[in-house]
Amino acid sequence: QVQLVESGGGLVQAGGSLRLSCAASFSGSIFSINTMGWYRQAPGKQRELVARDTNDGTTSYADSVKGRFTISRDNTKNTVYLQMNSLTPEDTAVYYCYARSMVIYWGQGTQVTISS
Repeated sequence: QVQLVESGGGLVQAGGSLRLSCAASFSGSIFSINTMGWYRQAPGKQRELVARDTNDGTTSYADSVKGRFTISRDNTKNTVYLQMNSLTPEDTAVYYCYARSMVIYWGQGTQVTISS
């Protein structure tokens, strides 16, 4: 099993920055994690992929966050980060960390609220 614990959410003004962290812990036998990333879900909207980082170093981003968000991983700490800059009210959502092996594991979510 994989447990994912997010942190770093909060309330900031538009134009501000936040950094989300997601620490993974492992128990039992699992297949290797090949991808870690972030989704978000705003009220009344579907969950959308924000950014992901694969083991080969490939990163990808939603068009709406390109140039503003940066995903990174520290494999020594089993942690993935999401640096979010130039935040707008449209970024307000619950952000979920995920890790993919043969199955997908989810964190509990962290609220990000951007005030105008």
